[in-house]
Amino acid sequence: MRQSDTDNNLVFGVHPVQEAIDSGKEIEKVFLKKGSTNNQLIQLKGKMRKLRIPFQEVPPEKLNRFTRKNHQGVVALLSPIEYQEISEVVPRLFEEGKVPLILVLDRVSDVGNFGAICRSAECAGVNAILIPSKGSAQVNSFAVKSSAGAIFNVPICRTNHFLSEVRDLAESGLKVVAVSEKGEKSIYQADLSGPMALVMGSEEDGIGDGLMELAQEHVSIPMFGNTGSLNVSVATGITLFERLRQTLK
Repeated sequence: MRQSDTDNNLVFGVHPVQEAIDSGKEIEKVFLKKGSTNNQLIQLKGKMRKLRIPFQEVPPEKLNRFTRKNHQGVVALLSPIEYQEISEVVPRLFEEGKVPLILVLDRVSDVGNFGAICRSAECAGVNAILIPSKGSAQVNSFAVKSSAGAIFNVPICRTNHFLSEVRDLAESGLKVVAVSEKGEKSIYQADLSGPMALVMGSEEDGIGDGLMELAQEHVSIPMFGNTGSLNVSVATGITLFERLRQTLK
């Protein structure tokens, strides 16, 4: 689906993209023409690596799908939100006397699922959502719409050091709980109260091995049908509201 040339979240051309970066705009992702020997694009790539801005080298056909205009081999998507640092969010929650609930999304890539999860998360009292820089859904206007605007009301934290950030959460006193079909007990048997980092996996292959090893508890959602698994946004909603039920009882 082509993104509108007039989309306020779309910036293209070498100089406009450089200006967006230099002015401190929140960059969702940058797409560069694959194999380009243009010195300006090479320098831009180096700057993005230094600033840890997610970028991807793609065929020119993909760039042309973003805009029909002269993109000069680079298209940037601006984020409608300002990302926060999880290392700052959690200490602040403890200082405020709150019981942190951090939702950890391991490579949830579908924008609609991500938006729906943000909506459920905000309604269920999640304090922040942690996502990896690579493999996560783009936070764009469709994500905002599918979240019904809830995405603006829950801090989103994006990191290049996903596993180490989750490890830090555990060391900060949060119980890391992984939700998957491999869970040893159901969410209705497990204690889901207290400071927690709740881990949900990707649509394709669930929770990665590294996160599964970090998790202190593995839980599952009981099912009676023949379908192997639930949609991740549905599974997240069920688990979050079971946590809320346990908290309120």
